[in-house]
Amino acid sequence: MTTISNTQYTLAQTLWQGENAVVRNVLLAIAGSMALWVSAKIHVPFYPVPMTMQTFAVLMIGMAFGWRLGFATVALYLVEGAIGIPVFSGTPERGIGLAYMFGTTGGYLVGFAIAAGTVGWLASKGWDRNVFTTLAAMIIGTAIIFALGLAWLGYVIGWEKPILELGLYPFLPGAAFKITLAAAILPFVWKLAAKREN
Repeated sequence: MTTISNTQYTLAQTLWQGENAVVRNVLLAIAGSMALWVSAKIHVPFYPVPMTMQTFAVLMIGMAFGWRLGFATVALYLVEGAIGIPVFSGTPERGIGLAYMFGTTGGYLVGFAIAAGTVGWLASKGWDRNVFTTLAAMIIGTAIIFALGLAWLGYVIGWEKPILELGLYPFLPGAAFKITLAAAILPFVWKLAAKREN
């Protein structure tokens, strides 16, 4: 029986106890990849550009599932996209499969998996249990996504282009909103879990 005082347990393990771990992880990975699919397709009106909730979903999955399952879930999502399922934002209109993944957004997609693993590892250290450490973890995860995304974008279109204006600045307000939302939700869910245990 897991206990929420042990920071080795993820939020998913704490909320979903008693099930065969392999079955639970497979079901969570499938559900998580579907959540990523949906989050990529929903465009929320925002300033200065509409946003998807995909980075929010990536980082929430990483922190809730832990680094192994979080990374595996995002990797499953990337495999789904690589084989031609139109799971990414802008697919199939802007292409599908590996052709899409090697386009301008490829670095962001790789960043998703690394960020999910990173914030999942931080969550295993208890960073998802209070607002300030959750906020820090989300900033780190978001920075990883942007860093890899911008590096790839510069490689693909050329560093002489306005890379930051194209791939960073318009998305910072949305990123700040999603980081703040996650920092409010995760510690709150842990408090609910603690009440349930008691």
